Amino acid sequence: MKEITRDDVRYLGGCIYELYTDAMTVPAHVVAPEDDIESLWGDRSLQQLANVATLPGIQPYVWAMPDMHEGYGFPIGGVAATAIDEGGVISPGGIGYDINCGVRLLTTNIPKRAIDKNRDKLAQRIYKAVPSGLGGSGPLPLDDKQLHDVLNRGPKALVERGYGEQDDVTLCENGGHMEEAQADCVSKKAQDRGRDQLGTLGSGNHFLEIQEVGEILDSETAKAFGLDEDMITIMIHCGSRGLGHQICTDYVQEMVKKLEGWGLSDLPDTELACAPYNAPLGQQYYCAMSAAANFAWANRHVITHMTRTALQDMFGKNTTVNTVYDVCHNIGKKETHTIRGEDKHVIVHRKGATRAFGPHGPDVPQAYKETGHPVLIPGTMGTSSYVMVGRKDNQAFFSCCHGAGRTMSRNQARKTVNKDKLESTLESFNVTVQSGSTRGLLEEAPQAYKDVTQVVNTVVCSHLADPVARMLPRIVIKG
Repeated sequence: MKEITRDDVRYLGGCIYELYTDAMTVPAHVVAPEDDIESLWGDRSLQQLANVATLPGIQPYVWAMPDMHEGYGFPIGGVAATAIDEGGVISPGGIGYDINCGVRLLTTNIPKRAIDKNRDKLAQRIYKAVPSGLGGSGPLPLDDKQLHDVLNRGPKALVERGYGEQDDVTLCENGGHMEEAQADCVSKKAQDRGRDQLGTLGSGNHFLEIQEVGEILDSETAKAFGLDEDMITIMIHCGSRGLGHQICTDYVQEMVKKLEGWGLSDLPDTELACAPYNAPLGQQYYCAMSAAANFAWANRHVITHMTRTALQDMFGKNTTVNTVYDVCHNIGKKETHTIRGEDKHVIVHRKGATRAFGPHGPDVPQAYKETGHPVLIPGTMGTSSYVMVGRKDNQAFFSCCHGAGRTMSRNQARKTVNKDKLESTLESFNVTVQSGSTRGLLEEAPQAYKDVTQVVNTVVCSHLADPVARMLPRIVIKG
């Protein structure tokens, strides 16, 4: 495919650009600020988006969220739907290595002043309670039977063992359970990598953040979500750990071997390795991916349980820690969407993108039927995070961005960011950080990311979601 140029992109209005070349099967829509088109040429994201638009069964339009940046095969922040009944494929690169990496938001009744008085002590307590970092063993090692139960049923299997509460499960996307999951489709190597990692944050951009609600932007919806100004909240961002990564690795390798037999050897990028959804290998991958999704929900479930226990030990048994919502952003979902006037059964790939269903949307929990479900947009260390809500008129297969989006590679951030200046900046923002790695902090510095407020404004401009509340970080736990 020829290199993408500015002539291939035109502005449609409302913070949406259209990318199209003769080599693409369908156009792509790119959500970006009206005055920031030049930023789209900072990496290979647009080229990757154009490549995605050639996949078999691809439907209009391929979408890029405002946090888009280069990824594996698909750009991170990419959304694409393939029609199951039109030879549509499923691509692990369109879902991501960290399957069901996602975000969970919790509310508490802890007074703000109690956090301010105990910040260092609380940071150390949570850091000790929730293992983090590369590798990292959790508090709940699983034997084969227990692991298979988690892979097949998700956090439901843990509530029965006394971990967490039923509302922690109910208020998850899909109720914390993808029913197509089959542990038998997950390799022994993948299972062994995840066996002792339940209840761990991992490394990279994953975090546990204690926040305060700094501003209510939609009082009626905030009330429905249980959010009040100055409330102490907790945001958890992590995924399926080594288990999900190995599943992606396993199936990419198997799909590459079979591309020629499926007539897919001419893909513009081998990182787009895929399988027809209806082929046995496509079905097996979907079942394995679903199992990893269940594992990731269980992972955040255990972290919720450990955090709740630590807070109750510190602030008393009357301390409440309630789940608002848990939403994933590396996932493939079987959904039905109206496309050019016709209802189609599709696989929606959301790579670094999250669902954003509005009022009475499919799979929206009963508690949020009238409002639409929460859309969680974390910022970076020292910057705001946002709670938003889905809209009925979202045209991007009811999707939204999953964060701010990188502007620097990890390597570039390490070379560019000054450690002392970063620490001084975080201190001036009144943020306490507990981390096991200076390198990791430098990689995740605020200046390595886009301005999250500008990203959120672009989301609003393009009718993807509406803002509900803005949270300010107070304690950040990282690997």
